[in-house]
Amino acid sequence: MSALPPADWLPAAFNEGWSYRDRIRPADLVVSAQSPELWLSGFYADRYAHSDPAVWLQRLAAGQIWRNGQQLWADVTLQAGDRLVWHRHPWQEAAVPVLPGPLFDDGDLVVFNKPSGLPVLPAGGFLRHTVLGQLEGLLAAGALDATAGVPRPVHRLGRFTSGLLVCARSAGARAWLSAQLRESTARKVYRALLNPPLPDSPLQTLARDHGSEVVVETPIGRRPHPALGTIWNAAGPADRQALPSHSCFRLVARRPESWLVQVAIDTGRPHQIRIHAAAAGAPLLGDRLYRPGGQAGPGALPGDGGYCLHAHRLKLSRPDGRLLELEAPLPPALQVCHQGQPRL
Repeated sequence: MSALPPADWLPAAFNEGWSYRDRIRPADLVVSAQSPELWLSGFYADRYAHSDPAVWLQRLAAGQIWRNGQQLWADVTLQAGDRLVWHRHPWQEAAVPVLPGPLFDDGDLVVFNKPSGLPVLPAGGFLRHTVLGQLEGLLAAGALDATAGVPRPVHRLGRFTSGLLVCARSAGARAWLSAQLRESTARKVYRALLNPPLPDSPLQTLARDHGSEVVVETPIGRRPHPALGTIWNAAGPADRQALPSHSCFRLVARRPESWLVQVAIDTGRPHQIRIHAAAAGAPLLGDRLYRPGGQAGPGALPGDGGYCLHAHRLKLSRPDGRLLELEAPLPPALQVCHQGQPRL
């Protein structure tokens, strides 16, 4: 008999399914000389790499896919302009924590302390068991002011990253805040548990020089991934499309099996702290995705848990020009005991 989830969790449940809509572009029809025609099963296997062509043929046989308003039952070749709809059947979403009430709400800007394990937006098998899904559910149930609209996330935190999540009701505020969180106009401070740095890691300086800081500026770019098509990784200097990134590490406490660090970031790149810690030779403790050097391993996904990362403090300018400073309480694993060591 399986254990029930805690009272402050949503139990596993089936959603109502979802319709994925795509349109064939002329560029999609550029195929190899060995296969001069674009087949629907091949298009979907490339577009949604989690399933191979054989699985898409099964979905066709089940009547899940429509082209230009007509239900299909077998594979077909595609033309530019074709409109496709995949009606995905309802599926069971895993149990997730309940989103607690906001830490801050001024009627437009809303900030939550997101618990670890809760996805922010639909992805990776989650549709309703997300921050956005819970907020939409609260609105439908009358628990939120319908005239003000749903607070929508301005940025993402990884599913297993906890802490400060900024949302806004108006599109203007979302655009304003998103630009700040993405670039160098907002100050975000995280805490994380790292594997002890490798002997040649620049982070070893933190132990030798108490109170010192180490800046990591490894660019972040996309590389091929067998399950996802591409994934964010530490990029080399030759990658002209890589995003400049800046993370500042400071040691809080250490013990033989882990280091507790504070990381201040001025840029908001995807998986930035996970990539920079790994690039510096000290991946997050329990992170199954990013290996020393900052490259993603082929057998893991971004949503895999096991690591401990918390968005602890945030300082940003509100659209009205006033400064907003917020702090999310640390989870027990990232607190420091009176002996100066992290609780593990």
